[in-house]
Amino acid sequence: MPAPDDLSLPASREDWHRQFSALQQRALDAAVALRPPPPEPASCCGRGCNGCVWEGFYSAAACWREEALLHLQGM
Repeated sequence: MPAPDDLSLPASREDWHRQFSALQQRALDAAVALRPPPPEPASCCGRGCNGCVWEGFYSAAACWREEALLHLQGM
């Protein structure tokens, strides 16, 4: 897996969870407090709706990742 601060975003749900874990471990090792990553949606109907709850999850995950990287860089 690429380094968590690689510019590319994870492609799958599993990759996001691996990145969440890697960033949380880096924060723990550096004694940096991070807010919890966003929870996965539990209400997807599976019909491919416009504005699917998964779109919101991936958007929130990208924001969490960016914020975590900033905290880890000391900003």
